[in-house]
Amino acid sequence: GTENHCILLDLRSKNINGKDAEKALGKADITLNKNMVPYDDKSPFITSGIRIGTAAITTRGLVGSDMKIIVELIDKVIKHPNDNNLIKKVKSDVNSMMSSRDLFYY
Repeated sequence: GTENHCILLDLRSKNINGKDAEKALGKADITLNKNMVPYDDKSPFITSGIRIGTAAITTRGLVGSDMKIIVELIDKVIKHPNDNNLIKKVKSDVNSMMSSRDLFYY
C-alpha cells in the first residue's frame, strides 16, 4: 500500500515552472497537473511543481519498472520544453508504450 497516490515534482532546479511543464508535457501526451510545492514562491496559476497521479498510471497496467521510462520521457520534455521535434518524438514513444494498454477495461 501507499500513503499517497500522487507524485509531486519540484521543478525549481530545472529552470521551468509548473505551468510551462504541464503545457509541454501535454503536447507529448503526458497528462499531469501543475501544482504548488512546499514553500513555493510562484502563484497558484504558475506554480513550481507538477503532480502525477499514480492511479492513472497503474490503471493502465504500468508497474514500478515502467516508471524509469516515464521519468526519462518527462525529463526530456522538461529539459527542452520548446523543442517541438523532441516533443513529437516523446509523444510517439508515449503512444507506442501505451498502445497495448487499454484506457478502460470492459
